Amino acid sequence: MRLGSGTFAACCVVIEVLGVALFLRGFFPTPVRSSSRTEHQAEPPAPEPSAGASSNWTKLPPPLFRKVVIMLIDGLRDDFVFGSKGVKFMPYTTYLVEKGASHSFVAEAKLPTVTMPRIKALMTGSLPGFIDVVRNLNSPALLEDNVITQAKAAGKRIIFYGDETWVKLFPRHFVEYDGTTSFFVSDYTEVDDNVTRHLDKVLKRGDWDVLILHYLGLDHIGHVSGPSSPLIGHKLREMDSILMKIHTSLLSEERETLVPNLLVLCGDHGMSETGGHGASSVEELNTALILISSAFERKPGDIRRPKHVQQTDLAATLAIGLGLPIPGNSVGSLLFPTVEGRPVREQLRFLHLNAVQLSKLLQENVPSYTKEPGFEQFKMSERLHGNWIRLYLEENNSEVLFNLGAKVRRQYLDALRTLSLSLSRQVAQYDIYSMLVLALLLLSIPQALSSKAELEVPLWSPVFSLLFYLMFLVLSALHVIVCTSAESSCYFCGLSWLTAGGVMALISALLCAVVCALAKMFADGKFLSKNPAHPKARWSELDVLILLGTMGHVLSLGASSFIEEEHQTWYFLINTLCLALCHETYRNCFLRDDCEPQQCSHVEEGFVSTAPALRDRSIRCNMLEPHRVSKGPTSLDTLRGHEKWMVLASPWVILTCCRLLRSLNQTGVQWAHRPDLGHWLTSSDHKAELSVLAALSLIVIFALVQRRCSLTSKVAMALGLLGVYCYRAAIGNVLFPWQRDSKDISKGVIEARFVHVFVLGILFTGTKDLLKSQIIAADFTSKTVGLWEIYSGLVLLAALLFRPHNLPVLVFSLFIQTIMTKFIWKPLRHDAAEITIMHYWFGQAFFYFQGNSNNIATVDVSAGFVGLDTYMEVPAMFLTAFATFAGPVLWASHLVSFLSSETSSGSALGHACFCYALICSFPVSAYIILVTSLRYHLFIWSVFSPKLLYEGMHILITAAICAFFTAMDQTNTKS
Repeated sequence: MRLGSGTFAACCVVIEVLGVALFLRGFFPTPVRSSSRTEHQAEPPAPEPSAGASSNWTKLPPPLFRKVVIMLIDGLRDDFVFGSKGVKFMPYTTYLVEKGASHSFVAEAKLPTVTMPRIKALMTGSLPGFIDVVRNLNSPALLEDNVITQAKAAGKRIIFYGDETWVKLFPRHFVEYDGTTSFFVSDYTEVDDNVTRHLDKVLKRGDWDVLILHYLGLDHIGHVSGPSSPLIGHKLREMDSILMKIHTSLLSEERETLVPNLLVLCGDHGMSETGGHGASSVEELNTALILISSAFERKPGDIRRPKHVQQTDLAATLAIGLGLPIPGNSVGSLLFPTVEGRPVREQLRFLHLNAVQLSKLLQENVPSYTKEPGFEQFKMSERLHGNWIRLYLEENNSEVLFNLGAKVRRQYLDALRTLSLSLSRQVAQYDIYSMLVLALLLLSIPQALSSKAELEVPLWSPVFSLLFYLMFLVLSALHVIVCTSAESSCYFCGLSWLTAGGVMALISALLCAVVCALAKMFADGKFLSKNPAHPKARWSELDVLILLGTMGHVLSLGASSFIEEEHQTWYFLINTLCLALCHETYRNCFLRDDCEPQQCSHVEEGFVSTAPALRDRSIRCNMLEPHRVSKGPTSLDTLRGHEKWMVLASPWVILTCCRLLRSLNQTGVQWAHRPDLGHWLTSSDHKAELSVLAALSLIVIFALVQRRCSLTSKVAMALGLLGVYCYRAAIGNVLFPWQRDSKDISKGVIEARFVHVFVLGILFTGTKDLLKSQIIAADFTSKTVGLWEIYSGLVLLAALLFRPHNLPVLVFSLFIQTIMTKFIWKPLRHDAAEITIMHYWFGQAFFYFQGNSNNIATVDVSAGFVGLDTYMEVPAMFLTAFATFAGPVLWASHLVSFLSSETSSGSALGHACFCYALICSFPVSAYIILVTSLRYHLFIWSVFSPKLLYEGMHILITAAICAFFTAMDQTNTKS
């Protein structure tokens, strides 16, 4: 039994998907849980230090506040409150910050800056793992020690309204709750009204201790319109009025009970300049945190500027304020301004409890904790604290007691700061063994770039070879040694022995098959041959460029700056590719040689052009270019005058298009803030210009796509593109010609579903034609039309999901594909490998032309809810993923359609699958090796880990594409 190159490559990619998943499981491990909650509650609090005298303070201090209200505004970055927008749109909050009884802070969030991990940080005080950015889509119950669980165990009655993520994290913790869907970003009105409608009733009641309100509208406006939208001001004004209502209600209640309450205004994360979040920019990390209470009395002239603190500090502060134990995994320190009005003994008691909790956490995570400076400072503080208690119990009220108390307080604060910093710097415990169990795609680059895909991998002979059994025994022995000697079990060791044995058998078989194939290639002398039929054939300049460009891109991923600005790498590569094509075109048109012609086929066997002018293939001199057709009258010479000039001009046209696209969206990190054409178009002053551009783009899309569609699909495409414009007009992005204002703005659900119907109709028509070609083997036209209609259906879906200012990206993508098909790939007779890699390069470049980057904040979450009026997880995830990776997917789809229409046999598609699998999987595998070696790098979480998640998603898309390639290859083989 033997596997062809296409099927072999598809199988290797599937195995690599499993390997990448296992690697991600090892790189992003589940956080290690501390002792069980029951045991944690049974542990008594640390007693007050004493030196020669006994202290009766052995219990937790009583609560500082009777009631606590947490008002969390999603996406509330610091300048929305403390900047000019706060002064203009939040006057009551500004008054409280500047003159009221409050303490203001700029709370710095840690990566990832998405909602669920930030809620965990606020309530547990710990640093969530980066993999929580994926768990954010469907939050599991929080098992880690946290303030909410402690409050419930203490008998506190907790009420919650807002983001349903809280309900998922804390099930059965709230005596009353009303959750709203956080991912439906098109809604920024009802999602907040559903929270506010409960306020009047709840504030009049006295049957609760903690009230949590999570408002989502501000974040949704940012996702849809960005932080500069006029809607931001309206939403901030609405939040300010709600804050005033809550504060005045709490104050009126305090007059009756004479016990202070606490109102916390905070944000979970900030908002980037494009409206997203998830990355590490200052705008995404810095959030507003305001603690408001009548206990924080302010003297006249007392100016309190916002201090910079860590977001994790809130958990310890809330625990102290509610009279609860500090969560065991908290790395935060008490916000001391909240207790500085209390007696000195209480202040030192609070600081000591916090220091004891941090020191215990340090002992559990750092073996050499006694050498840590924070631990030494803590011990010194505890000794000084004991001396102060002795003097205090002796009723010594002298200045010595006061000075010693101030010294102990400073010592505690320094110790807390150092302990918190030491714990925050502790890296995750990587599951190294699971990271190493990764089957790399070991394919031959020279074989993939050859003009034929002749590789056939023997399947049974390697399995029954001695090498297979030796390799399997070595892997099994390694598995036994690691899993029986490791101090803590890893994920791969947790699998059953049968499953682990199957994985090792697959890896051994794959490696043996690759070794056999490569050994055969070396033995036959074909390893460095461009064309196996001509062993002396050399690679062209284009082949060398492809190889060096791919290798250079992989090496560049080892530097954080090149990852942040990876778009520059792809822009450079496609510009260089265009110049190489220009050189090749000019040489074919103008260079002549008088040597004796010799036929050297460069065309893939069965790769026949449909254009009559290209069928007359002449020969050229083998000495200058052995793998090309010899010089003489080339296929370019048979073209008519204007067609020949179009061939000569096409590389420069493509270069011009790429330069225009670079001006449309600034991306990356260093220059993402600079103004671009997209910002100009999306401003409210240029809505008319954006409307004209969107309309023209949709017309051009129809003109470029409809040429090979059936009549039914043409009509569906025209109506679908009209529906796209109607959808954008309905939600207020563009204008109707007869409507100059935006009074009738809606969610556009009906219009978007109208387009979805035509997308599904076109995809159904294309699939029907493909099935028809399967039944009727000679029906080559049905298969060609079917593939193009599937491609056009994806184009229509992309047009619906793209923002209006990004429609030119789709237009230029289609235009460049048309130019290269008609005037480069056909006349120059590039083989399947070169065409495949060009498609891959342009697909990667168009990923960044869309405005994407390796920051999670650039993901357009709003695209996942086009046509949805409620949160549906699977459709939302699919639409978001397609909108993000539309560039690579559309170029890969065009590749399948092009090769199927231009070939008369299945070898081209098999070769393309072989090459596509290599060109996609090699960077992924190499990057995983780089990340493993750089796992202790300073930017591992802010730069390398987001890129790793993108690469994991890309390998899934690669697997789907290769599966489609293989299916089409089988169809061609049957035909």
